[in-house]
Amino acid sequence: MSRPGGSSRFGRRWHRSAAARRWLERHALALTALATAAILAVMLYLPVGVVFVNAVFDDGAATLAFFRAVLTDPFYFGVLADIFAEPLAVRGHLESLVGWLAAISLSVSLEYPLPGLDLPVPWPQVDAPAVRKGLFGFTAYQAALSTVASVALGLPAAYVLANYEFRGRRTLRSLTILPFVLPGIMVAVGFYAMFGRAGTLNQLLAIGGLGPFPFIEWNPLAIVIVAHAFYNAPLVARVTVAAWESVDVRAVETARSLGASPRRAFHDVVVPQLLPAVLTGALLTFIFTFMTFPIVLALGGLQLATVEVWIYDRVRQLAYAEAATLAILETILSLALTYAYLRYESAQSGLARGATAPSRTPLFPDLRTALSPRRLAIVGYGLVTVVVFVGPMASLVVGSVTDGSGFTLRHYAFLLERQLEGADYQTLPWIAIRNSVLFGVATLVVAVPMGVIVSVVTVRAGRGGAVVDTLAMLPLAVSGVVFGIGLLQGLVFGISLPGGWRFQVTGAVAIVAAHAVAAYPFVTRNVSPLLANLDPAMVESARALGASRYRALRDVELPLVASGIVAGAAFAFAISIGEFSSTVILASGSQTYTMPVAVERYLGRRSGPAIAMGTVLLFVTAASFVVVDRVGGRFEQ
Repeated sequence: MSRPGGSSRFGRRWHRSAAARRWLERHALALTALATAAILAVMLYLPVGVVFVNAVFDDGAATLAFFRAVLTDPFYFGVLADIFAEPLAVRGHLESLVGWLAAISLSVSLEYPLPGLDLPVPWPQVDAPAVRKGLFGFTAYQAALSTVASVALGLPAAYVLANYEFRGRRTLRSLTILPFVLPGIMVAVGFYAMFGRAGTLNQLLAIGGLGPFPFIEWNPLAIVIVAHAFYNAPLVARVTVAAWESVDVRAVETARSLGASPRRAFHDVVVPQLLPAVLTGALLTFIFTFMTFPIVLALGGLQLATVEVWIYDRVRQLAYAEAATLAILETILSLALTYAYLRYESAQSGLARGATAPSRTPLFPDLRTALSPRRLAIVGYGLVTVVVFVGPMASLVVGSVTDGSGFTLRHYAFLLERQLEGADYQTLPWIAIRNSVLFGVATLVVAVPMGVIVSVVTVRAGRGGAVVDTLAMLPLAVSGVVFGIGLLQGLVFGISLPGGWRFQVTGAVAIVAAHAVAAYPFVTRNVSPLLANLDPAMVESARALGASRYRALRDVELPLVASGIVAGAAFAFAISIGEFSSTVILASGSQTYTMPVAVERYLGRRSGPAIAMGTVLLFVTAASFVVVDRVGGRFEQ
C-alpha cells in the first residue's frame, strides 16, 4: 500500500523527466553546436591566440620589437629588409621589390638555376648568397618551383584520364586521392629510399657498373621539389579531370563546323574552361608547399630551411618569441592566399557546365595506333610517373628488407631488439604503433561529431553559414607547427585562471586535440556537399509529423549522408596516423610519440630502421585508404 501522495509525487517526477527529455531533444542540436564551438574556442582559437599574444607582448608590455627585428633582418626578408627598415624610402626600393617578386613568380634565379640545381649554402651563414632572398623569399621560391613541377606532372595525367578509356582507369583516378592520406614524413623516407646512396636508383645503376651517386646531397632542392610534386600533382590532375569531363562537346563541334582546326578549337573553347581548374590546383599547391615542413625537414634540413622548418628550430632552441613572430607572419600570408583561393573558387562556382561531356577513346586500340607519336609520348609520361610516384613507395618496401648486400631482415630485427631491450628514454616501435592507433581512434571520437555539426550549421544557417564555414576552416590555413606552438605555450604550459586555478592540457589529450582540430575540416568537406544536396522536403515532412530538428537530423539526414561520414572518418583516422607537424612538438621527450615521430627520430641515426618503420606506417595508412575506397563506396550504393 503506497503512502498518501506518493503516486502524485512520482507522476510529477515523471512529467518533469519527460519534459526535460523533450527540452533536450528540441535543443540537442543547438547544445551540440555550442559544445563544438567551445571545443574549437579552447583547442583551436586559444592556442592560435596565444601565439599572437606571445609575439606582441614582452614581460606583460605590448611591443612590436619582435616584428621589427624579424622584418628588418636580411636573413628573413633579404632585400626587402631594407624597405621595412626605412619606411620612408619605399619608392626608392620599388624597383628591387618588383624584381624580387618577378624572380619568385617566374622561378628564375641566379643563385638557384633550374637546370642542375646547386647545393644551397647552409642558412646559418648569414652572408650566404641565399640570404639575398631571405627565408620567406626562399620559401616562396621553392613553393613556386614545386607548383610548376606539380602542374607539369598533373596536366598530362588529367589529359589521359579525361580523354582515354583503358583498363584500370577508374582505379587510377581514385588513386589520385592517395597522397592526401600519406604522411609527409613517410613520403620523405620513401624518397630517401629511392634516391639515397643505398637507394633503389643507385642499386639499378650498379647493375650497369655506375654509381653510387649522392643524389640527395648533390641536389636536395630538386629532390624536395619532386617530393612536393608527388603530393600535389594528383591534386592538380583531380581538379582538372573534373573540369575536363564537364566541357560541352557541342561547343567544340560548333567551333569545328565554323572552320576552326582541332588545335584552334582546343585553344579557344577547351582551354578557357580548364584554366580555372588549373589555377585552382596551382594556387592550392602553392599554399601547401609554402607551409611545407616534414619533407623539407627530412630531405633538406636547415640547408633548405623553409619558414616552417625554421619555426620548428626556434622552438627547439627555446626562442619562443621569435618563433611566434615568424608563425604570425606566415599565417597572415597563408590566410591571404587562402582568402584569394576562396574568392576565386566562389567566382567560378556559378559558371555553367556543359551538358554533353566529351567521349573517351581507347588508349591503345591497335598496334599501329600504339606506335603513334602521341601514344609514345603517353608511354614516356607513364614511365616518368612510375619513377616519381611508384618508385619511392616501392623503394620504401624494398629498402626495408634489403641492404647493400641483398635481402635482409636486420632492419626489422633492430626494431624488435629495440622494443625488447631498449631503455624507456629510447624510441620504442610498439609504443609508437600503439599510440598512433589509439590517437587515431580517439581522433575519430572527437573529430567526426565536430565535423558533422559544423556541416549541419554551415548548410542550414543560410548566409551565416558562410561565416561559420570560414571560421571553422581555420585549421586549413594555420600550419601544424604554428598550432603545435600555440598548444605548447598555452594549454601544455598551462594558463592561469582567476582564483588561483590553472587550466592545463598535456600528454595524449593535447595530441588528440591537435589531431582532431586538423582532421575535422575533412569530415566537414566530405559531409557538407551531400547534406546540401538533400531535398529539404524530406526534413520538412519529418518536422510536420512531429519530429524535432534533432530527430530529423538523426533519423532522416544522417543515414542519407552516411557515405560522406564514413569517408570523412577514414580521412580523420588517416590524418591522425600521419600527423607530424604538431605531434613532433608535443611529443618531444615523452612517451606519447607516434609512428611518424619515430620515423623522424630513426632517420637521424639509422636509415634502415627508419625505412622499416616507414613501411609499417605505409601499410597502416593504406588500410585507411581501403576504408575510404571500399566502405564509403558501399554506402554510396
